[in-house]
Amino acid sequence: MVGLGPKRQPSRKGSMADVPQNLQEEIKRLEDLFVIPQAKLKQITDHFVSELKQGLTKEGGDIPMNVTWCMGYPNGYEQGTYLALDMGGTNLRVCEITLPEAKGEFDIIQSKYRMPEELKSGDGDELWDYIADCLEQFIEYHHEGEKLRTMPLGFTFSYPVTQEFIDHGVLQRWTKGFDINGVEGQDVVPPFEKALRDRGVPLKLTALINDTTGTLIASNYTDDQMRIGCIFGTGCNAAYMEECGEIPKIAHMNLPPDAPMAINCEYGAFDNQLKVLPRTKYDTIVDKESPRPGQQCFEKMIAGLYLGELFRLVTLELAEGPCKMFMGQDISKLRKPYILDASFLAQIEEDPFGNLQETADVFEKELGLRVSRGECELFRRLAELIGTRAARLSACGPAAICKKKNIQSCHVGADGSVFNKYPHFKGRGAIALREILDWKSDERDRVDIRPAEDGSGVGAALIAALTLTRMKEGRKWGIKATEDIQAMC
Repeated sequence: MVGLGPKRQPSRKGSMADVPQNLQEEIKRLEDLFVIPQAKLKQITDHFVSELKQGLTKEGGDIPMNVTWCMGYPNGYEQGTYLALDMGGTNLRVCEITLPEAKGEFDIIQSKYRMPEELKSGDGDELWDYIADCLEQFIEYHHEGEKLRTMPLGFTFSYPVTQEFIDHGVLQRWTKGFDINGVEGQDVVPPFEKALRDRGVPLKLTALINDTTGTLIASNYTDDQMRIGCIFGTGCNAAYMEECGEIPKIAHMNLPPDAPMAINCEYGAFDNQLKVLPRTKYDTIVDKESPRPGQQCFEKMIAGLYLGELFRLVTLELAEGPCKMFMGQDISKLRKPYILDASFLAQIEEDPFGNLQETADVFEKELGLRVSRGECELFRRLAELIGTRAARLSACGPAAICKKKNIQSCHVGADGSVFNKYPHFKGRGAIALREILDWKSDERDRVDIRPAEDGSGVGAALIAALTLTRMKEGRKWGIKATEDIQAMC
């Protein structure tokens, strides 16, 4: 088996002696399903490169390769005060970011607001009203009694958007569990700005961005070796800088061919045609029972939103199938979709005890189930397999971008709950990159995936600043509300 992460501690060697033969056979079956060898990783990456290229053509493909109208990296000397709004999958975050004179520095104050579950499947107007209300609360709290000029706002809207302008965007489809009627296929900016006007909130949307594009720009602001921004969290995605001459779908705009353009890949949709992805029957069930079957197929195999569900489906089959686990116990909780998240697997992988007592405890706490020592060993291996597969598949995206752009060495800024919190994810991904890109065993990691700067906050502010700078310089490509934005320059 290739690249299955850090070896177990010596105290755990021989632990399979505690596993009954039938469970050992189940572990072998699961390994055959979930382990991805080097040759398969290379095949996936090569197909990834072709889909990245296809997404830039007029015809398009599974991967949207969205043009963002963020046209260049920061120089580290941007200045000013900006508001940033981050609409993620679970929280709404409002930040005020000040860029001082010092190179690559920033100051930030921020507040978080819970995204009510009912909004995720409700009405579009309710969503925009709630967001405008949060912005109004933030400004009133931090600027009570002040007379404010209209401030530039960077809005991190981390869903697939088609943009002909940096300050406008048409939602292609909802992801991350959202399914709000009447928003897909529409420009999200006018109803959002109407909600701001109705409340008299002194903000002008200057840049509508994706968190991945923000991650790229924020990370480059503090480290000029950053060439790719990635998100490994509730969803998965990457952004990188392309030359306009390499983007056939905007050739009609006659932009300078060497002008840089940040591309928001939205590659959670990679291989929706299922030509190379090694899907298991559990992946098929996750996809079939999701709000959007047949979409985001890659994302459903690696993103944090789905890792716990994959684990649950395997465990449920072990309970209801020939293994007959949990005999005489109530498995009703185990039958509830998405009752487990990635943190459940992380706790199992981090269990430090030779007898896997914490694994037994977490099963009892979360599912009300008693598990034997042998069963704990199986579940430990299952968590490793699902977590390792996610990390190895995740490496195919940055590797494909490097191959497409012929990047021999760079830093990759990564953010997201899975990257930051899931045990061994970074190390397993690094091993996979070595296998895909054929580095020598004594060679350092030439593509180094590092923790990113705050893309959805600082990145949004920086892209708003870059937009104002372009406006001042007369480079108005991809800016719609030119008069309003000029007034803030």
